[in-house]
Amino acid sequence: MIILKNISLRRSAKVLLDNASVSINPGERVGLVGRNGAGKSSLFALLNGTLHEDKGDFSIPSQWRMAQVAQDMPETAESATDFVIAGDTQLAAAQAEVTAAEESDDGERMAHAYMALHDAGAHDAQSRAQSLILGLGFQVRELNQPVNSFSGGWRMRLQLARALMCPSELLLLDEPTNHLDLDALVWLEAWLKKYPGTMLVISHDREFLDAVTNVTIHIENGQLTRYGGNYSTFEDMRAEQMALQQAAFAKQQDKIAHLQEFINRFKAKASKAKQAQSRVKALDRMERLAPMLANAEFTFEFKEPLNLPNPMLSIDDASFGYPPPADAPPGTPSTVIVQHVSKSVFAGQRIGILGANGQGKSTLVKTIARTLPVVAGEVIEGRGLNIGYFAQQELDVLRPADTPLEHMIRLARDTLANGGGGQFSSREQDLRTFLGTFNFNGDMVKQAVGTMSGGEKARLVLCMIVWQRPNLLLLDEPTNHLDLATREALAMALNEFEGTVMLVSHDRALLRSVCDEFWLVTRGGVEPFDGDLDDYQRYLLDEGKRLRESLKEAGRVELPKPAPAPVAEKRAVPSGKLKPLRQSLEKLDQRMAALHAEKAALEARLAGTLSVEAITETSGQLQHVNEDLAREEGKWLELSEQIEALEGTSA
Repeated sequence: MIILKNISLRRSAKVLLDNASVSINPGERVGLVGRNGAGKSSLFALLNGTLHEDKGDFSIPSQWRMAQVAQDMPETAESATDFVIAGDTQLAAAQAEVTAAEESDDGERMAHAYMALHDAGAHDAQSRAQSLILGLGFQVRELNQPVNSFSGGWRMRLQLARALMCPSELLLLDEPTNHLDLDALVWLEAWLKKYPGTMLVISHDREFLDAVTNVTIHIENGQLTRYGGNYSTFEDMRAEQMALQQAAFAKQQDKIAHLQEFINRFKAKASKAKQAQSRVKALDRMERLAPMLANAEFTFEFKEPLNLPNPMLSIDDASFGYPPPADAPPGTPSTVIVQHVSKSVFAGQRIGILGANGQGKSTLVKTIARTLPVVAGEVIEGRGLNIGYFAQQELDVLRPADTPLEHMIRLARDTLANGGGGQFSSREQDLRTFLGTFNFNGDMVKQAVGTMSGGEKARLVLCMIVWQRPNLLLLDEPTNHLDLATREALAMALNEFEGTVMLVSHDRALLRSVCDEFWLVTRGGVEPFDGDLDDYQRYLLDEGKRLRESLKEAGRVELPKPAPAPVAEKRAVPSGKLKPLRQSLEKLDQRMAALHAEKAALEARLAGTLSVEAITETSGQLQHVNEDLAREEGKWLELSEQIEALEGTSA
């Protein structure tokens, strides 16, 4: 159990926790929520030992192993697979012990070291690592590519895979979904639901929190409040508490006003002075309740578009992809990702663009946004089309040294130079006022963007888009850096927007609330997706399973082969030292015999007459037995080769 009792925690002069107490039981899945700056990441730092409490008692079981996602960008030339395998600290320690045992020339120590290496999962470490990497959206061809060859977002996915690879009793995840597509997010949820240890998660994705947590801890005003249930349960309970406290506050205010009125009326009258004085004392003794103020909400809106061409776009047998590099030989063809697309986009449509990673969602959006040229066919724009484009990398194109006001002034000048911008004034004071509607107030308008948080930068990008008064919004993962309040404000603004929305996002709450139809980008084309997001999640899980099975059958993923124990040549090993290995082999024989018997019984049951439900259940049981049997056979082969290698040194 994790126990925090009367904990106080400071960062510089700021008090983050003030005599706060909470307990977390083994196996609980905890969502840690609170406003930005409330102290969520600092609480993680307390748990992992980076920070120490200023006051109070903090305890965590000493035997618990902890895993968390490193926040630094990895710089290494080792392969993606090797990098993730290195996250298994238990395996690394076992491998180090094998090396030390060999150097010590101690046969008994070697035998125990080999057993520890086997128990640490050396036989399937590569396949476990590659399963994590593929689950997080990488391609098979990328398994052995150097870590340095990937972009920052993909390297952070490798850091996440490395944390999941590490055996642990406590898993700390700080915004694990920020760099994930929806397909990788669905896979991660399924993985975390099977995690057997205690887990703490910081996330601004409400559906993710609902799916993987069963306890919520809210940080507010230096206090930790524990709620049983996921994020939606927490919201309901907190709303009820706020209503009750506000009602109690209002009732008390009425009583105070009543007492004060009596005092004011009768304090000067001798006949009522005694009663008035008793009211004063009652007023002084009253423990005042504070009003329950909700967090200040952030809201904004998209202005009514100046015109609504219909259709907005007509896509005629178009192919989307990337042109050849500038230094490519003449005649080098473009790389085609999506082809033969014929679609129309009409005024007022709300389109969610779905598709597994790498299928071409962003390529499609970039081409419509004019960032990429059309490879073939045509994209015909309606007259007066005005696109507002939020790219995944939009934050990177902001100028770090410039202020929000300088960004707005430059945008206004560019818009006016291109013949637009008449809908808004370009006066500096008007631009300041407009920035204020996006919570850029006071000195913030002159703060360098490079010093701002990711959420503040994202708000600035939204501000610039809204100012341009678009009639078509192309949004590619707009919520990556937004907190829950800003995500909800974006959803409200999009629902009231009178133009057309095309949205790529892994935030299912945003997709559900905004989109009323979906396009699926898959297998080099674009087709309507007839179903909702729950149907799509099932589709993704089925596709992932199908892909893994096809890769395994085709032998495209190199599965680890049992390797003989690395023993020194001509080293005598007394036969008694082989006893632990032989005992383990005997246990494996017994386990495999039991599995074979269970398999035969299930196959015999399937041969009989069963209901559809019984067939489904029995088939699932048989699949699990076959998987267990394959795993045990792999262990048996490896152990046998280790014993043979040791016996060979004694010959």
